[in-house]
Amino acid sequence: MSSKTILNDASLTFLEQYLNNASPTGYESAGQKLWMEYLTPYVDTFITDTYGTAVGVINPDAPYKVVIEGHSDEISWYVNYITDNGLVYVIRNGGSDHMIAPSKRVNIHTKKGIVKGVFGWPAIHTRNRGKEEPAKIETIFIDLGCNTKEEVENLGVHVGCVITYPDEFMVLNENKFVCRAIDNRIGGFMIAEVARLLKENGKKLPFGLYITNSVQEEVGLRGAEMITQTIKPNVAIVTDVCHDSTTPMIEKRIEGDTQIGKGPVITYAPAVQNNLRELILDTATKNEIPFQRLASSRVTGTDTDAFAYSNGGVASALISLPLRYMHTTVEMVHREDVENVIKLIYETLLNIENEETFSYFK
Repeated sequence: MSSKTILNDASLTFLEQYLNNASPTGYESAGQKLWMEYLTPYVDTFITDTYGTAVGVINPDAPYKVVIEGHSDEISWYVNYITDNGLVYVIRNGGSDHMIAPSKRVNIHTKKGIVKGVFGWPAIHTRNRGKEEPAKIETIFIDLGCNTKEEVENLGVHVGCVITYPDEFMVLNENKFVCRAIDNRIGGFMIAEVARLLKENGKKLPFGLYITNSVQEEVGLRGAEMITQTIKPNVAIVTDVCHDSTTPMIEKRIEGDTQIGKGPVITYAPAVQNNLRELILDTATKNEIPFQRLASSRVTGTDTDAFAYSNGGVASALISLPLRYMHTTVEMVHREDVENVIKLIYETLLNIENEETFSYFK
């Protein structure tokens, strides 16, 4: 299967719709419904849980269970405090970056619908030139065009409302996908494409496949922690994003050397089961799929950790998509990397034997 033929027009239409839809941590259900609708033709049934994780299942009665997983949530802000003169101060919902906030437009999600606002910032003319105040969580604020707290509340805005950026999908130079929330809705997209390809190519797996779109990764892998107890898988292949370390002000000696356009990134870490990782590497080599390597100290910081250390230990591995400008509104990935991650997961599934334990003690 050539990676050049993986994504079709319907795939790209869904990707754009799925990315443009807001799915902040704790409020992922609208995006999950879009994802489930797209996935429905390719799976036998669905599992959902109390907090909103969605799982498409192929061969639900099979005793041996393999998970392929991404997370559905995006970073955002919460309304934390409304001043008497109608300005809004925020706290993070996930790892939102205060440095990029000034002058950004925002959507505040209320029961009355979306309320528009902007992150204000003092003009360059008025700032202390000797010692400029940097953007900090304590100094950034949202202006809704209101003069009083009462005006803000009349719009439906209150403490606890969630705030997202409206930035939408675009393509740069024909093959770079750019959007907010590519971390990690692109993961949910890629695992859905794996399911589509299995169906369209008539591939029958000997085990149960659980295409898992977890919630609440950005606040501590919480969705994965919950759903792994429900599924109780034997194997978990997780996909998330990692840093392109070739752009300015990133130290390769610390972050490693990974780049968009050079292929999927295979992680070495204690949570990554070595035999499963080697199967993935062998699959990449056999199928001439380019790949890169990355080492993670102690934890991967992805849902891999949640699956690996659950249920007495689940053989888990991480296939990452290199990305520029993580946790900004202009996250950027390479189309060929997206296609090669899909292809690598697909081909790896075809190489996993039913009831494989991946034991070190065979």
